[in-house]
Amino acid sequence: MVQLRNLLAILAAAGLLVACGSSDKSYFETEGLRAPEGSCSVKPSRIGQASKIDNIDEGNGCEVRNAWSIQSIGPVAFSQPATVNCGMAEPLREWMEGTVQPSAQRSFGERVVSVDVAASYACRPRNNVRGAKMSEHGYGNAIDIAAFTLESGRKVTVLEGWRGASSERNFLRTVHDNACGEFHTVLGPNSDSSHRDHLHLDLQNRKSGNSYCR
Repeated sequence: MVQLRNLLAILAAAGLLVACGSSDKSYFETEGLRAPEGSCSVKPSRIGQASKIDNIDEGNGCEVRNAWSIQSIGPVAFSQPATVNCGMAEPLREWMEGTVQPSAQRSFGERVVSVDVAASYACRPRNNVRGAKMSEHGYGNAIDIAAFTLESGRKVTVLEGWRGASSERNFLRTVHDNACGEFHTVLGPNSDSSHRDHLHLDLQNRKSGNSYCR
């Protein structure tokens, strides 16, 4: 009996190792979805530090057309390079210049000098839910911002600031709400637990033409 229990434990552990080590990317649906063209009116290299990279096509629906690696937008540095399609650059600039910087000046009396990029291109389903449709991240059509660093070195994080000091709450809610327009999808801590620590911005094309911001 003891030997049987030991054998079952070994088999269970082996199963966990196989599951955790799986690199299968075919468990999400891509039917009916297609990568955006990635066209843009302004080259990212003209509005920040950026370089053209090879287009991505993983053969399972994940692809980035007109792919770029962006290290900064204007004077705002990224904590890590963001791999996105070319069309993401101009909305990011407009959001940074038209919303983020004025909001930072009003709330803190200083400018934002960098942002923490939590994610850009990633071949995965929405919210990493098995069986869900492709995330816009799988097209390089999305970026996640987790924090904003000010000139003084102060860092305003979505995780702590969303319900933190009034200045941080006002700033984060303003940059979240006003991103809806530049971007077609804007998600934050009020949307679900998956977005409790970052702002998700994407350019998903919907048949209705409507935006989804929450």
